Amino acid sequence: MLIYFLIPAVVVGLLMLPILSALKKRKSGKSIKNAFLVNFCAFFGVMAICAVLPFGLNAYADNENSNASVSAETDETEDNGGSDGLMYIASALAVGLGAIGGGIAIAAAAPAAIGAVSEDPKSFSKALIFVALGEACALYGFIVALCMLFV
Repeated sequence: MLIYFLIPAVVVGLLMLPILSALKKRKSGKSIKNAFLVNFCAFFGVMAICAVLPFGLNAYADNENSNASVSAETDETEDNGGSDGLMYIASALAVGLGAIGGGIAIAAAAPAAIGAVSEDPKSFSKALIFVALGEACALYGFIVALCMLFV
């Protein structure tokens, strides 16, 4: 029973590690480049723990035989083994990471496009295409999330 409390504590610790590392670097005045490395390691550590230890499936498997009479009464609700939560997390990651990627692309392309248009107004259409390509990343993430949720 202790493992059900220990593993989520490790996951929360791994999620807080990049924040604590960035705060420590900022207070000392050092570069936070290593904080990004810690962030990637913590992210993949959490993903590995979630892939190896599916928490919700064990609870549903243990109660399946003991609640046979209760499940006969509630046939309207389907039990899919706890995969709804993972689907919501995946759709949130698709939208969030797509928006972050689109924001980074627009942050790089828009000032360059404004500079190009101010020097040569004929390059407006070409500059607009580069800015729109960055926004497409966010839209693709949103479309993927909608497909996961409703299809």
